[in-house]
Amino acid sequence: MDDLDISKFLLKDIQIYTDAGVIKNGYIKIDAGIIAEIGSMTELAQAQDYKELAVPKHYSVIPGLIDVHIHGVDGADVMDGTKEALDRMASALPKEGTTSFLATTMTHSKDVIEKALINVGENIETKSSKNKAEVLGVHLEGPFVNKEMAGAQPVQYIINPQKKLFKEWQKLSKGNIKLVTLAPEVDGGLELIRYLKETGVIASIGHSRSTYAEAVEAIDAGATHATHLFNQMSGLHHREPGVVGAVFLREELKAELITDGIHVKPEVVKLVHKLVGTDRIILITDSMRAKCLKNGTYDLGGQDVTVQDGKAMLSDGTLAGSMLKLGQALKNMMSFTGCTLEDVVQMGSANPAMQLNVFDRKGSIAVGKDADLVILDENFDVYMTFCNGTIAYDKENQEPTIQKRGTR
Repeated sequence: MDDLDISKFLLKDIQIYTDAGVIKNGYIKIDAGIIAEIGSMTELAQAQDYKELAVPKHYSVIPGLIDVHIHGVDGADVMDGTKEALDRMASALPKEGTTSFLATTMTHSKDVIEKALINVGENIETKSSKNKAEVLGVHLEGPFVNKEMAGAQPVQYIINPQKKLFKEWQKLSKGNIKLVTLAPEVDGGLELIRYLKETGVIASIGHSRSTYAEAVEAIDAGATHATHLFNQMSGLHHREPGVVGAVFLREELKAELITDGIHVKPEVVKLVHKLVGTDRIILITDSMRAKCLKNGTYDLGGQDVTVQDGKAMLSDGTLAGSMLKLGQALKNMMSFTGCTLEDVVQMGSANPAMQLNVFDRKGSIAVGKDADLVILDENFDVYMTFCNGTIAYDKENQEPTIQKRGTR
């Protein structure tokens, strides 16, 4: 598309995945970044005021994807703490169908975390999201985790959950911390979970050695989320169900899942879908700055991460985030489980929107919502992405090839 600044446009003769079902041959009118009208082509009246965008008739349109757990992409990382880093991430993500995300921090020194929080708060305040994915807030992953389940979180910076410190950080972020990953079994964990619930922040069990009983206690205190299911959490054992068992049994929990086939085997992904179900799974990437770049060595929280053929690892072999694109996560989920496109739209768009309490404006295709839309081709690959009604990615008019950067 030559004109990226179209205020009123029409998509037609396309399969639409709405929150009320699939319209096989439908149309969508977008006006000033908002979905103005949806319907079947048989219902389309004259639309002279709308610019028609030509799209192959056999393509599909789904709601924009929401990544609630992403550290970096294309050489940039949330912990860089700069406007340029967030802008780079927001510009790269529409290529994979992501139209909004939680800027995810990681365990680090107090000063580095605070710089990142201030930066995200300022980004959201200035609303600098035109042609880019929208930053919906912060996912604070650490430093309130269990040292024995650190994973790629730098152990030297891990501290016990502290309500007072969190309150300071929430103020610095201008109230934009939306989700916190913590280990409830650590001293101060339950107190912080209760406070998070009181203030409308999602408490997520993650990087945790909680027993099943401790996980249930956390749920009763207000936890409603589990961070990257299976990874760095107590697993399922027939005499100790652990956090994984709590996810399987307690419907209060939504569960993040990384479907790259590396973090969780495809057969286990299929088992999760069977036991947890479409309504409670949230597909994430947990990607780091090397995504979209070449094999090499990259920085993650001051640690060297080696990226080789789609796998990111610390020197000791610990997985350190992923190279997964969210659009590919949807395709993998369908391949691993046999579920439908409607199912993965629920897991990649609706569920995260409902969990973040933004379903009134995002997460599905409905009149009055933000025009965050992704057009998929016949292979379910991203063909075009709209962020708030503006074309943010067009496969047929791509930007120059991404260059390798951010290496060490």
